[in-house]
Amino acid sequence: MIEMSGLSKNMNQSETDTALMVQTSRFGEIAVDPERIITLVSPLLGFPESIRFILRPHSQKSPFVWLQSLDNPDLAFVVIPASLINTDYRPAVSPQILKELQFAPGQEQELLLILTIPKDNPEKMTANLLGPVVLNSSRRLAAQIVLDPNKYDPCQPLFPQK
Repeated sequence: MIEMSGLSKNMNQSETDTALMVQTSRFGEIAVDPERIITLVSPLLGFPESIRFILRPHSQKSPFVWLQSLDNPDLAFVVIPASLINTDYRPAVSPQILKELQFAPGQEQELLLILTIPKDNPEKMTANLLGPVVLNSSRRLAAQIVLDPNKYDPCQPLFPQK
């Protein structure tokens, strides 16, 4: 299970003493505990300037999480743990990626799916199963992988269409 609470929990007063202050377009100025920064071993497709991110909960009761770039204040993705929407979704991750992310033998791979949420019609929300983000929360390392487009949909609907 993804340790979202460990990477995205609210900071208490003692943590803010060492926090980095980061300006974002979506959340304004935020305090970021350096111990919660996730480093991508390679950038997300189309965003070469963004390597450092944090996970920020959408709300306490929401399964959605923001993957906020610390390198580009305008860049944030809504993500969801893959296990929450599809328990059968277990794509193979290459041994090279597992090595780059410093996974220990047998350590469970944590997958985040990037969501697309139409502004005027959130019921048509989709998840990108083709390009999940693999997260090693204990090492705070991540990478986006690209899977077989014949097997995985980049725009998988989350809700049945009526």
